Amino acid sequence: VGSRDFALEFLAACAILIAHLSRLSEELVLFSSFEFGFVTLPDSHTTGSSIMPQKKNPDVSELARGKAGRVFGALMGLLTVVKGTPLAYNKDLQEDKEPVFDAYDTLAIVLRLYADMLPKATWHADVTERAAARGFSTATDLADHLARQGVPFREAHEVVGKLVGTCVRGGRQLWDLTREELEAAHPLLGGEGVAERLTVRASVESRLSHGGTAPPRVREQIEAARERLKEDA
Repeated sequence: VGSRDFALEFLAACAILIAHLSRLSEELVLFSSFEFGFVTLPDSHTTGSSIMPQKKNPDVSELARGKAGRVFGALMGLLTVVKGTPLAYNKDLQEDKEPVFDAYDTLAIVLRLYADMLPKATWHADVTERAAARGFSTATDLADHLARQGVPFREAHEVVGKLVGTCVRGGRQLWDLTREELEAAHPLLGGEGVAERLTVRASVESRLSHGGTAPPRVREQIEAARERLKEDA
């Protein structure tokens, strides 16, 4: 009668769930901003600014992110209650109801809103692809290409670093380099189609291992997730 482990385990699950929802909320707040422009959230789950007519506030995401502290507090509050109760029932345990019910009510609202909002969000793949190309994100692919041909990675790292410097000074991307420039940096980079493999799309498609980023692997993970959801249901 002195145990409230069942309530603590429920609140722990709620806290983990709201933590993930809070992370997702943070991403949506950032990605829907003008500076990123990766996603447009539906008008039904956003509001206009009281002063800026062009602004769309991601209210659901911001409020969901804020609710994480409330649910974390419910878990920590009940842990604090039970930590000082000796064996058998104590009136302190009347404090178990409010955090459990409040955490449930909070999550029920957030989950309903997210289930309704996410299918209505519009993702801008062209914008995300351009963003992924910034910062020479495929430089490691070029170093890996050399490493697969027996070049020590520290040497490959140095070669590619110099090529990145060349691109920075010339305002170019790695895939803009000519075959002659690549071969001048290292003889093993003079092969056919090396530059073409340095685009973001080619980099993503090259990860074919289990759980990789290649479209067939991603589709496998999506189907696996759907199967797990069916089993849980």
